Amino acid sequence: MQNAFRKLIAPPYFPDNEDKSRSAAILNVTGWILIAVLGIFLLLRILFFQAPIGSTVTLSLLGILLTTILTLYLSRLGYVQAAGFILITLGWLGLSYLAWSAEGIQDAAFFGYFIPILMASLLLGWKGAVGFTVASVLSGWLLVYGQASGWFTPESDSPMHYAVYTTGILVIADVLIVVMITNLQNALNQSRLTTHELSISNKELSHLRDDLEKRVEERTSELGRRASQLEAVSSVARTIASVQDIDTLLPTITKLISNQFDCYHVGIFLLDEQGEKAILRAANSEGGQRMLEAQHSLRLDYHSIVGYSALSGEPRVVLDVGTDSVYFNNPNLPKTRSEMALPLRLAGRVIGSLDIQSTETNAFSQEDIGVLATLADQVAIAIENARLFSEAKNALDQSQAMFEKYTQQEWSNFARQVRQSGFVFDGKQVIPLDNNVRREQSRAALQTGSLSLEKASATIAVPIKLRGKTIGVLDVRAKKGQRHWKPDEIAMLEAAAERAALALENARLVESAQRRAARERAIGDISTRIGAVSNLESILQTAVEELGRKIGGATEVILEISSADGQDNH
Repeated sequence: MQNAFRKLIAPPYFPDNEDKSRSAAILNVTGWILIAVLGIFLLLRILFFQAPIGSTVTLSLLGILLTTILTLYLSRLGYVQAAGFILITLGWLGLSYLAWSAEGIQDAAFFGYFIPILMASLLLGWKGAVGFTVASVLSGWLLVYGQASGWFTPESDSPMHYAVYTTGILVIADVLIVVMITNLQNALNQSRLTTHELSISNKELSHLRDDLEKRVEERTSELGRRASQLEAVSSVARTIASVQDIDTLLPTITKLISNQFDCYHVGIFLLDEQGEKAILRAANSEGGQRMLEAQHSLRLDYHSIVGYSALSGEPRVVLDVGTDSVYFNNPNLPKTRSEMALPLRLAGRVIGSLDIQSTETNAFSQEDIGVLATLADQVAIAIENARLFSEAKNALDQSQAMFEKYTQQEWSNFARQVRQSGFVFDGKQVIPLDNNVRREQSRAALQTGSLSLEKASATIAVPIKLRGKTIGVLDVRAKKGQRHWKPDEIAMLEAAAERAALALENARLVESAQRRAARERAIGDISTRIGAVSNLESILQTAVEELGRKIGGATEVILEISSADGQDNH
């Protein structure tokens, strides 16, 4: 029963609209107070003052009571503003009627006009309050004018009636004032609470902003550092890609890494042929140079950081060498506080280790390991490329030397076979060259393999070169002593020498092919004639005869066979 009563008089609540809930609460309190006051007033009027039930005032008060109940019902349905306007308007009309039917402007009902005005300010805002204030003022002046014009005759109430009416109006006004003050206090408390919450939120936002700015600054610094590292990796990669000599490459890598990453010591260890030791091949620090002179090496085991990395194929990082049992205390590097060894991996195998040392503790982060591991992979590729380039260069040099030797031998044989090694055009005719007569510039061109020419000279000697080997010389003499050779003339002579070299090589190849073909034919003829006889003595006679005929200039050919015991049989 008690719960049902509380539920009946409890104001409606609208979660999505706080202002609407506040207006509904005010309307609910005002309505129930008005219902209580009107109910008590009606009972007093009927029972105490013996007023007839059918009188106009009693019916008016009863209508106001029923309308108030209707407005509370409309408020619960959500029509709060409409219910408030109906209630205020009804109250104002009821007071106006009481004033017109009683003592006019001197009646207590006119004094009660400030009640609708207060309700309008609470429920309808300042515009509603102004509207009902204007209506109340106009009603007062209209009462005065009507009374003066004789529209109605005021009826004097007894002091008891006046006191009752005034008490009811004051009670309702007091209730409204209390509701207004309570509402203002709640609003003030809510405002203070909101201000306090906003202050706390502002402090939290300030802390969050400072923390965010700090994080952004740290992140920006970290990104800048990471970008600088990646740029350093790119710079190192570009530089080492252009170096092909491994003896130049390794020191270059250590210096670049030391400069780009601000390292105390950078060393490169490569495994020996047996894969048992890591030998220091390059270093940037002074201590590293002393270690190079001493041919420093480490065994592949877990007793050193470099050996551990090369043996396991995994990075080994020591952020404080004083607390690490694996660290090898090197007297040549006394300032080391942090050390990192990265394996140099190539196609799944380890070829060495990149050793990086710093003078600061905790110098390497996880991101540094990732960046430098990428750099180590590029270093491994660069070392392998340099090794392959060196092997290819050595093979090329050997091939070129063998080819030059072969070319020189072939041309020496070819030059001995030709009857005339050179010719001279004297302006009228072509005559054979006397091999014993050769000018100084021709000798220089043959020896150096380069153009022999002074600024003003009577002769010019252009070497005839074939695949880098000088096989002859083109010698030109001016008709009238000293002269300046034009660039076009020199270019024409060099082009002629180049074409002559190709033509001579073609002629040599043709002659060589013809000799091989003649030799093969001779061998075929001899084989055919030998194969045509089956007697041993006939075979020997035929072989001797054919060889004597085929070998030009041979005066005597002897062919004999020996027995199994080494004795000759003639």
